[in-house]
Amino acid sequence: MLKKHLSAMLFFIMCLAVPLTVLGAPLDEAKQIVKQNYVGNVSGDINRATSLEQLAEMLDPYSAYFTPEEFDEFINGVDLTTVGIGVVIEKVESGIQISELIDGGSAKNAGLKVGDIITEIDGKPVADLTIDQASSRIKGAANTTVSITVTREDGTVLTKKLTRKSFSLPNVETKLLYGNTGYISLNSFSNDTASLVSKAIRDLKNKGAKSFIFDLQNNGGGYVTAAEQLIGMFPNATYAYKLKEASGTSIVRSMKQSTTFPENTKMLVNRYSASSSEMTAAALADQKAVTLYGETTYGKGSMQAFYELEDGSFLKLTVGHFYGPNDTKINEVGVKPHIKTVSEPLYKAHYDIIASNLKNYKELAVLKKVPLNKTFTIKFSAKLAKELDTSSVELVELGADTVKTTYKLSGQQLVVTPEKELTAGKEYALIVHPKVKNEKGKNLKSGIYLHVTTKQ
Repeated sequence: MLKKHLSAMLFFIMCLAVPLTVLGAPLDEAKQIVKQNYVGNVSGDINRATSLEQLAEMLDPYSAYFTPEEFDEFINGVDLTTVGIGVVIEKVESGIQISELIDGGSAKNAGLKVGDIITEIDGKPVADLTIDQASSRIKGAANTTVSITVTREDGTVLTKKLTRKSFSLPNVETKLLYGNTGYISLNSFSNDTASLVSKAIRDLKNKGAKSFIFDLQNNGGGYVTAAEQLIGMFPNATYAYKLKEASGTSIVRSMKQSTTFPENTKMLVNRYSASSSEMTAAALADQKAVTLYGETTYGKGSMQAFYELEDGSFLKLTVGHFYGPNDTKINEVGVKPHIKTVSEPLYKAHYDIIASNLKNYKELAVLKKVPLNKTFTIKFSAKLAKELDTSSVELVELGADTVKTTYKLSGQQLVVTPEKELTAGKEYALIVHPKVKNEKGKNLKSGIYLHVTTKQ
């Protein structure tokens, strides 16, 4: 399975419209912008706000104030270029949770773990901070340090002094899986998403891909136009979303692209798929353009716009809520997958694609939690030929390719032994093709296949 790099080193949950410029005293202008465009609850009287920071604190968690430097850092994060400690973070009640660690980052090198809750940054509590505020405190100039205090599930408290580093990760990752299945993961809805995904589709098709799995797990969102373009790559996805703003409700069409996914594409989502990822998932689910696998998504169906103020700073403001084209609610509820999975959804999606190409084969019961040194014994109704065409049997690591195996024939039994131990937590498909012959030289009437899971 591919290593899933995420939105740069810090997690940005958003759905962004283009920046707008306003003129006038920054605080007065910001108050007017809020009154005219903000959609959401207000905690307090904005007329009494004495600073832009105080004004932003009265709004929802996705609205924020940015200095020019913070704005540049934020946009770099969408484009997967930033300076940080190599973590993907998510807001939880007790603080900021680490949901992913980036290879080579100082956080991973220092022994921090996924699931750790960041409770303090440089000795200051973070429970009341938004994601944007926590991101700003964690980030800084390259080669500077930041102190991070975390609490683990077992109650252990650790404090680490970490060095910030520059990161620039690829936004799209691809791989050709067994069965001519193209796998594409998207880490952020950046401005070049459409061209990157189009190229990935073409490259994989040139390598023989017939079916596709598109992965939006842990993708925290990005630009609205990128989502509109991506949705336009799926057949029958005419509409991108329904938008409810202060001025009214409208439905927005997708932006059709010349390169498209096939109709049988599988899409992967999880609890950290947010904003533009949810917009995409809801649009495609509403219009029956994909099958969704995984977990219910984050539930952030709000859209933000940036307003540039006179002094060059920015106000990020929630300006609307988006829904699926069929009026499917997203905010606070998320998008439910068609097929809910407990393990990595890539395994189930890949298995279903493999099974769809085995039309005349018989599916056997799943083998669950097999030992890593497992050998597979298959019994037939008649004695087998003394020799076996080695292409007759395949053990496939789901999310990857075939595993090397050896075979032994004994009367009515075929014993399949992996050359190396299976990997804990991975899942497999065992396929026996009809090319297997009995002692009279006749092929099986039909092939067989089954799903295999391993012990953790």
